[in-house]
Amino acid sequence: MRVSRKQVAANRDAIVEAAGKLFRAKGFDAVTVAEVMRAAGMTHGGFYGYFKTKDDLFAAAMAQSLEEVVRTYPTLGERAARYLTAQHRDDMAGGCPVAALAGEMPRHPGAARAEMTGALRAQIDRIATTTQGEDEAARRRAAIGSWSAMVGALILSRMSDDPGLGDEILESTRAWLDATDRPS
Repeated sequence: MRVSRKQVAANRDAIVEAAGKLFRAKGFDAVTVAEVMRAAGMTHGGFYGYFKTKDDLFAAAMAQSLEEVVRTYPTLGERAARYLTAQHRDDMAGGCPVAALAGEMPRHPGAARAEMTGALRAQIDRIATTTQGEDEAARRRAAIGSWSAMVGALILSRMSDDPGLGDEILESTRAWLDATDRPS
């Protein structure tokens, strides 16, 4: 029985979404193709009808996962308020792929790393449009510093086994970013 193009697209989307959650939650190496297909409600054998390799799937999952990361918010403060939360910290599978997988990217020189680099550029550019600074170079510097602080704070908060310290890291970084983004 042939599957319609619409169903093929829906199946591919389901595979990519399941893979993105699993990769963020467990890391690339800990996730198997069989596990992804099971999570997508399909059989392992069907995988190769959609992707050539697990690396190709990883790249597609990163592209989809990164769409939310580069979303535009009116201000840096609003972006930080949505990003630096205990809920986001605790939701590795549904959270930011940059914070979850940045440490793995140097080991993925192909398409997944290119997707992450493209998203990094886009995020810096978007943050720079809402960041304070006397000129474009100053706004870009502030955007890079701000994004680095947010991702770093999320990673450090996740790293800690002390929820109080994790919350303090998130709250302090939000407050610092809010104070940094005010006109002088």
